Amino acid sequence: MFNRDKVEPKIKDLPEKPGVYIMKDARGNIIYVGKAVILKRRVTQYFRSSPKPVKVQAMVDNVDDFEYVVTLTEADALVLESTLIKKHMPRYNILLKDDKGQAAYIRMDLRDKFPNMEVTRHPGRDGAKYYGPFSAAMTAKNMVSVIKSVYGVRTCPRAMRVRRECLDWHIGLCLAPCTGAVTQADYAKAVRGAADFLEGRDNTAEKILEEKMAAAAEAEDFERAIKYRGFIAGIKLMNERTLADLEVEDSDYFAYVTDGIRSAVSVMPVRGNKLLPAGSFPFADAGEDGEALASFIMQYYENNTVPLCVFVNVPVAADALEECLCNIRGGPVHVRQPQRGMRRDLIRTAEENARECMEKTADEQLRERERTFGACDMLCDRLKLVSARRIECYDISHISGTDKVASGVCFINGAKAASEYRRYRIKTVEGNDDFHCMAEVLRRRLARAKSGDVRFAELPDLIVIDGGKGQLHAAYAVMKEAGFHIPMVGLAKREEEIFTTTSPDPVLLSRDSAALRLLQRVRDEAHRFAITYHRKSRMKHINTELVSIPGIGEKKSRLLLRAYGSVDRIRSLPLEALETTAGMTKPSALAVYEHFHGKAEEGNGNV
Repeated sequence: MFNRDKVEPKIKDLPEKPGVYIMKDARGNIIYVGKAVILKRRVTQYFRSSPKPVKVQAMVDNVDDFEYVVTLTEADALVLESTLIKKHMPRYNILLKDDKGQAAYIRMDLRDKFPNMEVTRHPGRDGAKYYGPFSAAMTAKNMVSVIKSVYGVRTCPRAMRVRRECLDWHIGLCLAPCTGAVTQADYAKAVRGAADFLEGRDNTAEKILEEKMAAAAEAEDFERAIKYRGFIAGIKLMNERTLADLEVEDSDYFAYVTDGIRSAVSVMPVRGNKLLPAGSFPFADAGEDGEALASFIMQYYENNTVPLCVFVNVPVAADALEECLCNIRGGPVHVRQPQRGMRRDLIRTAEENARECMEKTADEQLRERERTFGACDMLCDRLKLVSARRIECYDISHISGTDKVASGVCFINGAKAASEYRRYRIKTVEGNDDFHCMAEVLRRRLARAKSGDVRFAELPDLIVIDGGKGQLHAAYAVMKEAGFHIPMVGLAKREEEIFTTTSPDPVLLSRDSAALRLLQRVRDEAHRFAITYHRKSRMKHINTELVSIPGIGEKKSRLLLRAYGSVDRIRSLPLEALETTAGMTKPSALAVYEHFHGKAEEGNGNV
């Protein structure tokens, strides 16, 4: 339930003006940003007792406080909302990610003398042209491969340097402007062709690829011929989407669908009378349908060209949206909701894409929930725990008692909470003694909690120890000594038995149990984190000895360790072996040898 003491007094003071409201949770995190024509009316709707969609109620239940910013117009509010969403990425807002993660774009900066082409998942407002987002029908990387094969646009780094011809030039995939092999005018023509192809206006690519495929087959380069055939199939798929019997202006079709809990948007661009591959984006926005779609459209056009016409399937604040898009495009933009004809058919197709994306995401979310929240619930049931929301696991890492370190990892609701991970360097234990090392780590962790250190203030609902009865009872004794009563289990690797402090017999779970797999993930993550820290500490210690040798810096130290693995091995090497090590000079080899063996004898040819 929302915090009435903070929220209700603020609602009374809200102005009846346009603006943006910012919802926050109890930790001060921004969880939702929305825009309103009239702030008082819109924000009040959230906190009335009337029934709300599940996704909206979920957001409201987490509100502890809110802020607002008054704007001059609704269009200004729409721009500010988009900016704040992009900056803070609130949990209950639309995030511009496709159903496979962050959407992919092709970037070309047409202002460069010889523009390059690159795939990026992080488009920015830097003056470059971004084409996309791309979906599975023709992925961004495949599209780049087609353009290289047909137009020869370079894909090397943006800052072009003069160099010799690279492999791409030799196999006909680049015009090699870096070598002066092509004039600026001819390269610009190739770039224009590539841009037209990306916008669906150039139909020559298929013919050129067919010629290349035939030539490769004739030369018995069948692997390349098969690759060209795949490119041609992708282009054919795009060409089949040509809109017949009707000239349709360049436009984008947006469809928003929701089941009350989840939502999705699909966008279908039409360029040169061709229906380009659609992009679908799942999310759980807590706003009304029109608000959510308008917010999405503003984010979408941060990095995409605005066409003359934008069509939507739900009512939006058309006037405000048109004003914003006109400013981005630098010309008129019409936002419409088609009611009949070809445009209505295209909107329905976009709705089908969005619905498919939402249902697919729902299945994935269900599997992820079973893997995380469901596994925690199952663990509570099998181990008789009150809660398994926060699980911490500790592991020790060393080699024969040297460079001893420990890791403490944390899972919250069955998922990694990397910001809660902790590393420990063992300070009080001598030799190879894992029991006392674990005792020291737990003693230090619990002491920090008792002292009020905010980084250790939240106690775990369950502590997992990597080991059997012995390790578990040693750790449990330390916890009781510190005055805490936290459920603790040990997970033995051999049979994956779960030992508890309440029974002498281990708990055995099915190998495919979600609860056991959760404990294994926690244990394995603690092991990985401990080993990584140990290697880093040990390498630092080893490097310290090697770099102390005159003439041996970080680079040569790494070369030696990569070649021989340890300082002990390097110490045992004869001078001849050191001299023949890649990257070593005779003086540096002699310096290493003398560091371990004293001055080399005269007359050996190395003095």
